[in-house]
Amino acid sequence: MSIPACPQCASENTYPDGEVFICPDCGHEWLQQAQVDGDEAEAPVLDANGSRLADGDSVVLIKDLKVKGSSTVLKVGSKVKSIRLVAGGDHEVDCRMDAGNFMLKACFLRKA
Repeated sequence: MSIPACPQCASENTYPDGEVFICPDCGHEWLQQAQVDGDEAEAPVLDANGSRLADGDSVVLIKDLKVKGSSTVLKVGSKVKSIRLVAGGDHEVDCRMDAGNFMLKACFLRKA
């Protein structure tokens, strides 16, 4: 079995450790079984602290985020209620805020 690239940062510098693969570049770990199962085992969406996110959770931004193509900035500490997880793509969270609807990466959020 070949060692896959990291699904989070696409680095080829990964290695197996017991039942998981580890990426030393970004620190992401995922089960080898999930790699074998393919689409059957969808990887959980984790926040910046490693907590599992689910539909309907409330989250808080941990970093100021500039909105591409706009002068709007989403401020650190902004609370987002009732998120929706989206499969596929690199932005895992769909949410509605005062400034509009946004797709966010889970690594910039923490569970409230």
